[in-house]
Amino acid sequence: LVNNKKATVIIQARTQSTRLPNKVLALINHKPLIWYIIERLKSCERVEQIILATSNREEDKKLIEIANDCKILSFVGDEKDVLSRFYQAALKFNADPIIRITGDCPLVDPYLLDKMLGFYLENGYDFVSNTIIPTYPDGLDIEIFSFKSLRKTFNEAKLKSEKEHVTPYIWKNPGIFQLYNYRNKEELSNYRWTVDEQLDLELIRQIYSNFKPKIIFSFQDVIEMGKLNPQIFKINEKINRNEGYLKSIKEDDKK
Repeated sequence: LVNNKKATVIIQARTQSTRLPNKVLALINHKPLIWYIIERLKSCERVEQIILATSNREEDKKLIEIANDCKILSFVGDEKDVLSRFYQAALKFNADPIIRITGDCPLVDPYLLDKMLGFYLENGYDFVSNTIIPTYPDGLDIEIFSFKSLRKTFNEAKLKSEKEHVTPYIWKNPGIFQLYNYRNKEELSNYRWTVDEQLDLELIRQIYSNFKPKIIFSFQDVIEMGKLNPQIFKINEKINRNEGYLKSIKEDDKK
């Protein structure tokens, strides 16, 4: 039997966002934010396919068009139950392992992803992530897990937050899954490179303007750039990490 399973990045993205509507389509040097995520991920050497998984809302058709233009796969699924969207997409495209990337991380680092995927493939963990205890900048979040773990999660996760954020059921259950927290040598989790607010977007625009015309550079390159221009990271330093997940835990409590 031929093993047709493929190391697959699934990017979850939709245009509906409470804090910064249409942020995935926000322009950075005349290209939409999601385009940068896709193009950076396309430069990963170990990734065999990339799927943009979006919702079945009319407004999200635009994302499917971008995926087609960038020549990657796309998948349409449940808007709120992102876990189900991931599971169905992984099932359809034989994804294993799955690398989860969110549509608000325009500085996702392809070099880091290749290193983490190499580590995952060489070791027997169910889940390798740099977010269990964060040491990397917010916005470099990478989670890698097996299809088997995803299927178990899909079948067993009950809470709204577990369905909306895909992986909490895995990392909250170290008794069931073998977890590995991938650490950076240096503690950099105070940097914020994700996009949830207008100020985040301003920062990302400035970073890309600094590197222009290059669109692929490492997180170390960004840190070095910040040493030459220390004001740049002050733009969005007042915003909290993981606000979206914290909000959906509050929703769980209401039940």
